Amino acid sequence: MAKHEIPTELSPELVDFFKGEKLVNLATVDAESGAPNVNAISWVKSADEKRIRFSVTNNSRIVENIKNNPAVVLNVIGLETVFSIQGKAEILEDTMEGVNLKLSKIEVTVEAVFESMFWGAKITQDPEYVKTYNLEKAKELDNQVYAALMK
Repeated sequence: MAKHEIPTELSPELVDFFKGEKLVNLATVDAESGAPNVNAISWVKSADEKRIRFSVTNNSRIVENIKNNPAVVLNVIGLETVFSIQGKAEILEDTMEGVNLKLSKIEVTVEAVFESMFWGAKITQDPEYVKTYNLEKAKELDNQVYAALMK
């Protein structure tokens, strides 16, 4: 029986998928308990097929978890399926310049990409969310964060 090849980089479709604003679940290993820790994040972009960057507040538990154990999984719902993207995370900047909030820039080096949707089904609608605070301020902050993430 031939061994199934596991992709070690994002497909062109996944790279394009990350160009828009997306809801992504991030799994880290909790620094204190060692248990899985899952958070929803949205400031996420692909730098290329091997690197995904995201930003969270620099006092987030996520930052401490990554410093303790860089293994992460990004769970992405889109392109009619679910992907689990495994990789190693690195804090590129503790506090990004040019952003009004204290946010860390984190980069994940992609190690494996699994399609993890259960058999015999497909996603018919990508997850959506709305921002519930000042939309003008939200847009301004998003622009600052995305510009700083991709520097």
